[in-house]
Amino acid sequence: MLRRDTFSYTVQARCSVADAAALLGDLTRQGELHPLIIRVRQLPTRPGARASYVINDRLEAGPLRFRTSYRADVLINDADEIVMVARQWPATSVRNHTRLRAEPDGLVRIDVEITLTAPAPLFRYAFGQARSAHLALATRLAAALDQTGDPPPTT
Repeated sequence: MLRRDTFSYTVQARCSVADAAALLGDLTRQGELHPLIIRVRQLPTRPGARASYVINDRLEAGPLRFRTSYRADVLINDADEIVMVARQWPATSVRNHTRLRAEPDGLVRIDVEITLTAPAPLFRYAFGQARSAHLALATRLAAALDQTGDPPPTT
């Protein structure tokens, strides 16, 4: 039986929408931001995707440390919207839907919704890892994009 849940966050940064989209739409640059990623390799693009990758993560479960790999596809990579789906055995997927919008005073608002689906026995661990990693990514994202050295808060 599969379980599914969603979480979201918002980041504001002082940069252009184009700069934010360029960073978020290129998974080879996610190692700069995502605390679990240790390696990203671009693959030949799968049908229906804009770009395809294999990603290696380093995970922990209590005293155990292990590596895992999964495939990720960028499905939409527009100036104001990015959609990615990552898939890993067994039957685990993470869908990232990001919307970008220019705001007053040179700010960009980045709204991210993450939906994780996994088998019931793995769900709690996988969802916790995804949520923790993406909230850490959100903090790093604001700092990476901010062009003043003083990033706005993450919500």
